[in-house]
Amino acid sequence: MKPSLPGASTDRRSLLRLLGLGAAASVGGATLAGCSKEAGSKGSATTADAIRSVLPTHKPAELLKPDIPGEGPIPDGYLSYPRSLVDAVTEQPGRGGPPIRTMSPWWGPAPPTVGRNSYLAAVNARLGVEVHPSLQDGTTYADKLNAMLGARDVPELLSAPNWEVDKVARFSDAVKALFEDLTDHLKGDAAAKYPYLAALPTGAWEYSVWGGRLYAVPFPTDGPFGYALFHRADLLAQAGLAAPTSPEELHELGREVTDPAKGVWAFGSVFEMVQQFFGCQQTWRKRPDGGLEHRFENPAFAAALEFTAKLFADGLVHPDTVASKGADEKQLFKAGKILMYQDGLGAWQGMQGERVKELPSFDMQPLPVFGAAGAQPVIWGSEKPIFYTFLRKGLGAERVDELLRVLNWCAAPFGSREFELREYGVEGRHFTRAADGSPVPTELGRKELGAQYTHIGGRVPVKVRSGDTPDYVRDYLGYYQKNIALMEKDLFAGIKLELPANWSKIIQPTDDKIRDILRGRRPVGDLAQVRKEFLAAGGEEGRAFHEKALADNGR
Repeated sequence: MKPSLPGASTDRRSLLRLLGLGAAASVGGATLAGCSKEAGSKGSATTADAIRSVLPTHKPAELLKPDIPGEGPIPDGYLSYPRSLVDAVTEQPGRGGPPIRTMSPWWGPAPPTVGRNSYLAAVNARLGVEVHPSLQDGTTYADKLNAMLGARDVPELLSAPNWEVDKVARFSDAVKALFEDLTDHLKGDAAAKYPYLAALPTGAWEYSVWGGRLYAVPFPTDGPFGYALFHRADLLAQAGLAAPTSPEELHELGREVTDPAKGVWAFGSVFEMVQQFFGCQQTWRKRPDGGLEHRFENPAFAAALEFTAKLFADGLVHPDTVASKGADEKQLFKAGKILMYQDGLGAWQGMQGERVKELPSFDMQPLPVFGAAGAQPVIWGSEKPIFYTFLRKGLGAERVDELLRVLNWCAAPFGSREFELREYGVEGRHFTRAADGSPVPTELGRKELGAQYTHIGGRVPVKVRSGDTPDYVRDYLGYYQKNIALMEKDLFAGIKLELPANWSKIIQPTDDKIRDILRGRRPVGDLAQVRKEFLAAGGEEGRAFHEKALADNGR
């Protein structure tokens, strides 16, 4: 399946300010010591029929009727918090085994560890086994992940972001060498033993198969869009400016609001969203005369590149973004130093909830999706999970069962006491309640919680109203409902692609070349050379691989 972008959160405080990192740190073309095939591994594609044969039997586990029912990949929405909760897990999942060591990414200040964290103590008491989370900086997670895979030294539970997995050459070799085959534990009706894992969307499980076997528990996206282009609606309104409805208006607005003397620029990163405005596909599209066309070959990509490079050339992009791959655009946006930037929709509720406490007028909203020159835009999206959770190989059946029971607890749905404890901690310590009963994090809660259990366990995605973001659920689901018809059709839906090594190796170097063009370090005309180098170094091999995968599935 095609690479996807991070982009969703389950609550207003965990992935919240996290995802939508776009070109976050990546492993690029690094190999896996001791796990690699011969150079030039050709990859493989597992057919849709073979994928379906190893998936868990889906059994919904909805405890509450949603106020705004989801449709397809759009999650359910709840406009109030339940006054009474149920016990979703009646049997303690832990069996007194040794501590479970985990590793997962986190994009905020590092919370205290076991022994100094009352939230971890409270959850571990309920689990009946100690979980010792290791949270690693999400912006450099690729480096840690690559080193760990190369050394063959992985924790019992490892969370791997999808956008990093896609950039690891021969990742399927590492999967088979280092991680437990979960097929016999979760295939078909066997998953009923872990009902909240069985409730995870089938579309997320489809991506958790390597070599025709099930190897990971997915953390589903709570909305398939890769990005939105957020703007400071409050600041534009104060200036009497309307949100743009075309690329030309976007550029003109950038000129109006940029004021370096006041430390204000219009834009952070926007290129991925600009491509969508111009109608460019995310990776491949079918040619009218047959075969596949890569986005670098689409004139819409060239137009989007030229447009965005002009934003840079005109000085409308914040200098931190110009100078770095990893500018802290979230902080710049919150501080009003940039007025527009792209992010995953999972960043929305958390940032809005945190910032409105300091600035009541703060209002971040996604720009309406518009096209260029009368053409229809396209929205990139996928049901690809945000994270995969792998279990270390060779633990034995009893330990694997204990770990799956813990993951099942971590996946307990909205409306349960387990969900509340996992997402908010202990009432009176980590959160208080608003007048409507919804949890409001305390300072201790913000300090001690870092999605330690959320990222490893998956969950059925929902959107829940909170007192500090009263309009968020309607706004979020309204954005999806309005734009879902624009989402690009996934040519490879249901097919699992284990990408050729040469393809994985060229992703990051090519991204770097495009980044140089955007920033004016290379002329826009160099796109033709970059495209030629891309196709020669693995792009044509990738085309043939993807075309064969479609043909093998009758597409």
